[in-house]
Amino acid sequence: MHDLVVRGAGVIDGTGAARKTADIAVDDGIITAVSNGADLGAGAREISADGLLLTPGWVDIHTHYDGQATWDPYLTPSSWHGVTTAVFGNCSVGFAPVRPGQEPYLINLMEGVEDIPETVLAEGIDFRWESFPDYLDALDDTARIMDIGAQVPHAALRYYVMGERGADFAERPTAAEITEMGDLLETALRAGALGFTTSRTVKHRAADGRLTPGYGAEEAELTGLGLAMKRAGRGVLEVNSDFGDGDFARLRAVAEISGQPLSVLLVQVDDAPGLWRQTLDQVAAARADGLEVTAQVGSRPIGMLMGLEATVHPFTTHPLWLGMSDIPPRERVRRLQADGDLRRRLVDERPDDGHVKWMEKVLERTFELDDRVDYEPGPEQSIAARAGVMGRDRFALALELLLADDGRALLLHPFENYNAGDLEVVKEMLEDPNSICGVADAGAHVGLICDASSPTSLLTHWGRDRRRGDKLPLEFLVKKQTADTARAYGLGDRGVIAPGYKADFNLIDFPALRLRRPELVHDLPAGGRRIIQKADGYRHTFVAGIEVMRNGTATGELPGKLLRGARRGAS
Repeated sequence: MHDLVVRGAGVIDGTGAARKTADIAVDDGIITAVSNGADLGAGAREISADGLLLTPGWVDIHTHYDGQATWDPYLTPSSWHGVTTAVFGNCSVGFAPVRPGQEPYLINLMEGVEDIPETVLAEGIDFRWESFPDYLDALDDTARIMDIGAQVPHAALRYYVMGERGADFAERPTAAEITEMGDLLETALRAGALGFTTSRTVKHRAADGRLTPGYGAEEAELTGLGLAMKRAGRGVLEVNSDFGDGDFARLRAVAEISGQPLSVLLVQVDDAPGLWRQTLDQVAAARADGLEVTAQVGSRPIGMLMGLEATVHPFTTHPLWLGMSDIPPRERVRRLQADGDLRRRLVDERPDDGHVKWMEKVLERTFELDDRVDYEPGPEQSIAARAGVMGRDRFALALELLLADDGRALLLHPFENYNAGDLEVVKEMLEDPNSICGVADAGAHVGLICDASSPTSLLTHWGRDRRRGDKLPLEFLVKKQTADTARAYGLGDRGVIAPGYKADFNLIDFPALRLRRPELVHDLPAGGRRIIQKADGYRHTFVAGIEVMRNGTATGELPGKLLRGARRGAS
């Protein structure tokens, strides 16, 4: 008798093959049979999946759960969206290695780069480790809902070796320090780190304004780290770069030295709207020369969420708003709802500052986020465009919309991947054979962005709901978020529904699959706020053959493991 048999599912297996109706059997956490006719025998538990899609569990390779993984066994929001494997340590930021007394800098850096409040991190992380292998051991000690993998962040490594000098990207490490960094990286990779990550973008700054430590790392430092990866013979080099001044060539050189895969983040930015295509061409050229290079892309715009309790909104710097900073949020909303003169003054007496001038422009591409949760709104739907048609001030309309739902409403400002006002660029990125899904940033930007739900919108928007252009086949989309992402990180044991693969899978009521509106809650350590987003339509999520989610609710089972290094594929 099998441990589990799922009967009559519409199986999309992660390989890109056409959907088929099949039964699957699971034993000891592994898929042992997939049949579309032959009797598999009985299961100790059986699920009738007639009308449901069965897909591999989503493999999210770009998260920032470095701290949250130490206090939250459920890794929300990702577990609400069918994610069964999460990889963190991205973009050069993380919490190991760390010497006693260095914790405040790593927290300050994470707060600035990834918008996770200092109070949350200081309260939530116990820092019971120093070395990266110690950190892995601490992660390994905790039961959780999904499998996780960690990468070595350049910033923490540099700061550990160089001290305060290491926090200054302009400082150059000595030859001895490069050797020490390389030795520590090699040890971490051999202990099970999935990769090494660095950041070379001006967007990434600590809360105190300093750029990330690896921003200006030169050839000697990068070469030393590449050689360490070569000695270890494992690990992915993950990079977030602006790709200016020949930076891709530098990163390609490190990949050549290391002999290991290179994965680069790719988004369209407004000040260089065609750069993404140039970078994809460079990725293709590198692959043609035999290098293993991928571009991590998104499935929707990178969208800033503005709300009266969020990090940013149009009135953040207004003296009247600042004067209410000590008032509880609910009381602020009630005051605004009751006092028409206060609302008028917020709109009419705007300060002449950079924030307001920026917001004048931002509202031209900011949209109401209602129950439809539309991530491809047309330009005519923007706050500024609607206000113009109505003959109203755009700030007045923004305030009215923000006060909806008792002040809990959120506005969406797509600031990347939306230069032309649609998602045609994202479609081209997704269709590129060298791209994988990978910029959701789950666990990060908690008061500003909530893209952890991207695996769900990947299916709903591109596979069913898109109105402003062509859709994409579900089989293609599933492969992009499962087999492709797993393979990019050497996780060959998952991402496919076939005998011998790990029994991580979702059963989805696809017609009912939808995103709920994002909402702001206070459920982080120290009462910290974050924006979350849930979904409907996930009927069952299994990790290693154990049901961890049922109809959007955790079962309490915690079978997730720490992944130490690459995993061989099914035999």
